[in-house]
Amino acid sequence: MRSGHFVKQASGYRAFIPAPLPPDPPIQMDSEMVALLSHADLALGRLDGATLILPNPNLFVAMFVRQEAVLSSQIEGTQSTLEDVLVFEIDEAGEDQPKDIEEVVNYVRAINFGLERLEQLPMSLRLIREIHSELLMGGRGGHLTPGEFRRSQNWIGPAGSTLTNATFIPPPVPEMYEALGNLESFLHQSTYPVLIQCGLAHAQFETIHPFLDRNGRVGRLLITFMLCERQVLMRPLLYLSYYFKLHRMEYYDRLSAVRTQGDWEGWLKFFLRGVLEVSHEALDRAKAILELRESHRQILITHLDHQASRALQLLEVLFTQPIVTVRLVEKAIQCSYVTANKIIKQFEEVGLLQKNNGAQRNRRFRYDAYLRLFEAE
Repeated sequence: MRSGHFVKQASGYRAFIPAPLPPDPPIQMDSEMVALLSHADLALGRLDGATLILPNPNLFVAMFVRQEAVLSSQIEGTQSTLEDVLVFEIDEAGEDQPKDIEEVVNYVRAINFGLERLEQLPMSLRLIREIHSELLMGGRGGHLTPGEFRRSQNWIGPAGSTLTNATFIPPPVPEMYEALGNLESFLHQSTYPVLIQCGLAHAQFETIHPFLDRNGRVGRLLITFMLCERQVLMRPLLYLSYYFKLHRMEYYDRLSAVRTQGDWEGWLKFFLRGVLEVSHEALDRAKAILELRESHRQILITHLDHQASRALQLLEVLFTQPIVTVRLVEKAIQCSYVTANKIIKQFEEVGLLQKNNGAQRNRRFRYDAYLRLFEAE
């Protein structure tokens, strides 16, 4: 078949052996595919250009990264929320933390780690292994061979399924290594448009399923890292986890159709629609963030007048850390505890901060208007 073939193993199950990329025969670039690719490229260009109008785009990237970590992890069954992540960052030892919070925090670290490593390494199997190691650092992931490709057969299916009734069985270990080598070679090619190459690589990675766990998360990160490596995006503002989560059944059906019918075109059109939709959403959010920042700067300047300098400093901090404590503010804007407490109270009075918990000690405060831009999903 065009995408590979199933091979019956000695134990009786049928494993899928993927064909090397690019597909043969080549991708059919019909009018619909060309239009989708053009619109998606344009939307990505506008999103990348939007970072030029943001006063400090790095302030906002941190929130996009955290949201991606939450959504991508939720696809795999975690329950932690964006607020859980923010609270954990300022109080790791706090009580009542969700049991799976470390998985999400590891994902944030893996994104930042991967972006830094891209300055030293190209997209490669080595980088993919290193990212996987970050995802499984500490906690419950130690037994899942962090940073190592699997040495045994795995499978995909509902809880309790086995090799005999699995939904899909990836290639056995020897064929897996061959497929990974072919994938790495494809990552270094530049004959296909970048978005087409990203879509092909993501689907192929999910089919190979080279780790015992976290394949989905690594595969989704692969898309963003490829876009940043090729400088299609200067900053990591595009993540497809929300789109894949929203269209979960179609996502799985499209990948299945690639394997069983060789329908690369159907998958790529679905993928490009996702890029287009998420790019528009991210651009709208970037504009909303800019409008919010300017509106709240004016509120502080108007109401606090000559005392507004430190308040404006805190406002910038809130775009990176929208849940704060008095101690965090004291350290972030380098003032006394009394001054930090006073500034927070002023923010409460003008409606920019709300108390986030009922405790008298270790009080937390939430920059609600900003958080709502990310929590609406």
